[in-house]
Amino acid sequence: MKFATKALHAGIEPDPSTGAIMTPIFQTSTYVQDGPGIHKGYEYARTHNPTRDALENNIAALENAKFGRCFASGMSATETVIKTLRPGDEVISTGDLYGGSFRLFTQIFEAFGIKFTFVDMRDPQKVEEIINEETKLIWVETPTNPLLNIIDIEKISAIAHKHGAKVAVDNTFASPYLQNPLNQGADIVMHSVTKYIAGHSDVIMGFLGTNDPEIDNAFGFIQNSSGAVPGPQDCFLVLRGIKTLHLRMQRHCENGEVIANYLRNHPNVEKVYWPGFEDHPNHDIAKKQMNGFGGMISFMQKEDTIEQAESTLSKFKLFSLAESLGGVESLVGHPSGMTHASIPKEKRIVGGLTDSLIRLSVGIEDVDDLIADLKQAIE
Repeated sequence: MKFATKALHAGIEPDPSTGAIMTPIFQTSTYVQDGPGIHKGYEYARTHNPTRDALENNIAALENAKFGRCFASGMSATETVIKTLRPGDEVISTGDLYGGSFRLFTQIFEAFGIKFTFVDMRDPQKVEEIINEETKLIWVETPTNPLLNIIDIEKISAIAHKHGAKVAVDNTFASPYLQNPLNQGADIVMHSVTKYIAGHSDVIMGFLGTNDPEIDNAFGFIQNSSGAVPGPQDCFLVLRGIKTLHLRMQRHCENGEVIANYLRNHPNVEKVYWPGFEDHPNHDIAKKQMNGFGGMISFMQKEDTIEQAESTLSKFKLFSLAESLGGVESLVGHPSGMTHASIPKEKRIVGGLTDSLIRLSVGIEDVDDLIADLKQAIE
């Protein structure tokens, strides 16, 4: 099946008891058993829920994964990957990284003896130079948040596997519609389902997919033991949102391209970060491993000050000032003061994240209205 068909049908069957075409919301905490251990495949809802099962199978199909697990948030999914490691293990991670991931790695898991090293992965040779026998995982974000850096998943995976390490890719910015990391050699794909997959700013959820049964068994054990699972109502909402994922992503990409070019030609804008530009670093890699360039854009104005950024942010009318991304409505954010505030300023600056950077999540509104809003806010 092609993507659009999988979005509507993969892993989903009409309800056998009623014929309902939509997966029912199984709002239950437990299941009646015919005898001790004799049941219909369901014992307790933390372990399994039919609505969640359908969603896990559906997202796994979109990522060309044999196995999928859903979690209460993107961070709980990320945490599950790190929980498979042990004290003394080392992780190499992207230099330009979502602030919540950086906080989880450095402020929680480093205390348990796991070492994290951050490097600019746009050049795979930099990973080759520091990987060692203690490296068990390479954590990749591509495109990165918020500078839209592009990392060659295939090359990073080859380096990791040569040294016996696994590769996990945060695929949130691209969505399964634009990129499938497992096809490029990654071992694990992670999503903040909250963003493009759910797409309507009404759910918090995470996902992990893999083709390795041992990895999936480890994820399943942690998912059940730690209990950070989504409820059936949220799973139902995501299943509904996925049915239009391909349509939404097409509009996100179309609007993103128009707005990226508008900003680049604006006299008050100094720099625009969008992987669709031919001179964007690793643009050729983006063309190779992605099916489009997405609706995420970051930019800096010529007056490169936090005061100018705050002034511009206060003027938006259609773009809502809020954290998160990937919803049908357009959002604008200030990474250094919002999503990446947990990263020390000196580390942000080294990575290129200045206090004046503004990040856009371009929605699916009429692009002319979005351009008009940008125009009045910037000028």
